[in-house]
Amino acid sequence: MAAATAAGAALTAPSARQRRLGSADVDRMNAKLAAVVSMDNKYGGTQELQAHAAALADETVHLQNTHISSARIRSELYGVAAAFTASAMWAAIDGRRLSEAEPYLNQAVTLAGLANNKHVLFRVWGHAGIMYRHLGRPADSIAAAEAARATSITRTDPVYASLAMARLATFHADIGDERSALRAIGLAQSNFDRGDLAKNRPPWMDFYDQAELDSLATFAHLRLGKWAEAERHAHRCLGALRPELQRNRGLTYANLALAQLGQGDIEPAVAAARKVPGAMADNGRVRMLLNDFTTRLTTLAPRNSETTAWLDYRRAAA
Repeated sequence: MAAATAAGAALTAPSARQRRLGSADVDRMNAKLAAVVSMDNKYGGTQELQAHAAALADETVHLQNTHISSARIRSELYGVAAAFTASAMWAAIDGRRLSEAEPYLNQAVTLAGLANNKHVLFRVWGHAGIMYRHLGRPADSIAAAEAARATSITRTDPVYASLAMARLATFHADIGDERSALRAIGLAQSNFDRGDLAKNRPPWMDFYDQAELDSLATFAHLRLGKWAEAERHAHRCLGALRPELQRNRGLTYANLALAQLGQGDIEPAVAAARKVPGAMADNGRVRMLLNDFTTRLTTLAPRNSETTAWLDYRRAAA
């Protein structure tokens, strides 16, 4: 109780005793943000990561309200707080805890607005599009993707424009709009080819490369039922995927399995599904894809020995 009283007194101390925040504080919080992004790449959207990112967002906002700073430092810290909130939102989406994801959206948009940070706002709307897609709200997912595409950063950096178009392609594919989906994939590739990959960008953009573009193209082609094209993009993705992106590897092997199963290739499909890293099989989105694969496999070939082997494998891993 004494410690709590002392802490409370420190928080309400006169402004003359408040420390002035500076670039070192921004760098310290950005280093924590980079660690959060790295954990997401490796482990996916766990509940622990979601809670950790949300706590860091609160810590960053609290830092502002208990210290003084210049307008520039204040804006930068609001941007970091928005990025932490977006990371918490994304962890909830990736883990398929959608009811927990939605409340983060307004908070992230507000903080990004206070920061006047176009990069973070792009990220927030990009995540919102994926959230709406999983909530079964296709019009909202397209609107969110268009909002991300409309941010000014996409006009100055083709890599951001490429990511916006690649995500938009998957949402058009969701509603069966093949023409718009394929056009968006083409624009995503042409923008990516024009981009400067050596340009300094926030750590949460590090995941986007040719492998990720092929991964999103795989998703789009799967939703359009274009199995051979989906398989081609999945193989291209796996050939270029960086080893630290374990969650993405799980997603791609699951998608490859679905693409091969769509062509009736049961044995290679089961082999691909079994290559999903064990630690990733319980990730929300990966688990959803593997459950879809299992349903389709048992419908297509209920008595096949490969189906039996796959079901035994899933039960043993449960």
